[in-house]
Amino acid sequence: MSLTDLPNIEAESLDIPTAARLRPQTLSTHKPRILLLYGSLRDRSYSRFLTLEAERLLQHFGAETRVFDPHGLPLPDATASDHPKVRELRDLSLWSEGQVWTSPERHGSMSAVMKAQIDWIPLAVGAVRPTQGRTLAVMQVSGGSQSFNAVNQLRVLGRWMRMVTIPNQSSVAKAYQEFDEAGRMRASSYYDRVVDVMEELVKFTLLTRDVSNYLTDRYSERRDASHERARKLTAAL
Repeated sequence: MSLTDLPNIEAESLDIPTAARLRPQTLSTHKPRILLLYGSLRDRSYSRFLTLEAERLLQHFGAETRVFDPHGLPLPDATASDHPKVRELRDLSLWSEGQVWTSPERHGSMSAVMKAQIDWIPLAVGAVRPTQGRTLAVMQVSGGSQSFNAVNQLRVLGRWMRMVTIPNQSSVAKAYQEFDEAGRMRASSYYDRVVDVMEELVKFTLLTRDVSNYLTDRYSERRDASHERARKLTAAL
């Protein structure tokens, strides 16, 4: 098929994907950088316990990790974005190459604490996109029976934030039974799933981090940028 069969396509902005473009000339050698967010402020927070278990596994798989503490983070739009906790969160998102989002399910949804963290991370700040192209794993804890409401919502948000959300996920039902007094997760099929998810996250991060810019490069944005350059050139004449 030629471009004459695609009359609405602007040829100069079109890219034909090839396998060669997905093979980076140089590979990063540093440890995969993973940011972990959790969605509860309780002293005995099962979403925090699950996050810390995930962090231990990620470190075992060779990742460098950071866990953001949501204590003190203001509600979105309640203050300016130069608030220290907001700056910390945004800087960590920029630092990361992959992320883990873990929320309790509350009233059939993710928690407000979880949503506030995501809402403070902008889709774009000028030409910088703090989440685009980064990998994402989603997990949830429930007080009752098995549910997937929170992880399903987190997936929607991950897609909206232009992240590469991995296929696997974890949902821990009756979480109060799955952690001991010290907050360590007991051996179970739930724990096995967390191992699966973190292993998969590291694999996807290693696979995509050096080509994330190419994976998220879009025809529509290249076309709009070309139009803007032409407009500025015309205005300068």
